[in-house]
Amino acid sequence: MDQALSDKDYIDATAASAKLAVSRATLYAYVSRGQIRTAPHPDDPRGRLYSVADIETLIRRKTERKPRIAAARALDWGLPVLTTGISRIADGRLFYRDRDATRLAEQDDLEAVAARLWESGETRFAEASYEVAAMTGWVLPAEAIEGMSATERATLLLARIAPLDTPGGRDALKRARLVLGIAAAAVEGRLKPGVPLHEGLALAWGRPDAADAIRRALVLCADHELNASTFAVRVTASTGASLTACLIAGLQALSGPRHGGMTARVTALFDEMIGVGDGVVAVRERLRRGDPLPGFGHPLYPDGDPRATALLAAYPPPPILANGIAEGAAATHLKPTLDVALATIERLYGLPRGSGLALFAIGRSVGWIAHATEQQASGLLIRPRADHPDPAAL
Repeated sequence: MDQALSDKDYIDATAASAKLAVSRATLYAYVSRGQIRTAPHPDDPRGRLYSVADIETLIRRKTERKPRIAAARALDWGLPVLTTGISRIADGRLFYRDRDATRLAEQDDLEAVAARLWESGETRFAEASYEVAAMTGWVLPAEAIEGMSATERATLLLARIAPLDTPGGRDALKRARLVLGIAAAAVEGRLKPGVPLHEGLALAWGRPDAADAIRRALVLCADHELNASTFAVRVTASTGASLTACLIAGLQALSGPRHGGMTARVTALFDEMIGVGDGVVAVRERLRRGDPLPGFGHPLYPDGDPRATALLAAYPPPPILANGIAEGAAATHLKPTLDVALATIERLYGLPRGSGLALFAIGRSVGWIAHATEQQASGLLIRPRADHPDPAAL
């Protein structure tokens, strides 16, 4: 073994799992969270070694049972911190108000899921329109939005109408307009009124054959417990802010590279696979360089992200990408995430670059609205306390 990777510093998966007293799946989950660093195995091109220092840090943390320490770590993939009936993750499955999301995605559209998550008999999407020019007398100049992502355009549009909005989010027509607003921003205003949202997006992107893939993706993006953007929405809603302000908060949290930016990183990986002409070679070369492999492993799904599984089964990627994805899963011992599935749909149907993230934002806006209204109804202000390190411990 290379001196730089001695058994004092790095150990193999069997030894790492034994030292932590966890399964291989849990070990890989720690890796996907960034809690354990890995390095290529010098004697096995498909194997990885695991940092002993990081493993010992995790063991020390496990032995700490003080309530203040537990509370501080609850916000980092920790224990539940808020009560919600909107969605939950259990036994490797995602549920929308106790209905399996992957089952709903087989037939439902986003409008039907909105009615379920908002607990309303109707959503009034058919009546909703989102014409910023008519509402504010303002049109987005082409030069102002050139080069902007869909989420950046959506933020700009919502910010323009935010002063017109008032707190409260019970009006179904208002909620539908906000969802359509984000969708209209994604397609730069070319959204056809009076048709289901997934059909309107497919037409606007010039790919009517992608309508069903878009429908399923929107449904599976609609909610996912308290991820970073949803938590930002709930914090904003807890202050009594308007729904428009809450959605802006969600979009801004989504803009970070560790959240919404992950889809773009997977798209870049696909570019490498296509450029090399061989997905397996591209993945191996990336790992040889020590570059990260985005889109594999989700901490909440040790056995695989069910949203990705459902989408990739329904819309298999082209051979080069399929081989690269399989190689990535084999090399990391982790399965592809939703980001891989969204990037696959974007590539498979030749949708505009960035449309995978746009689908995420449009679908998730339904969940954001549900969380904002649930939080507002609770009447609770989200205001954690800060802990200060003991000077004696520094």
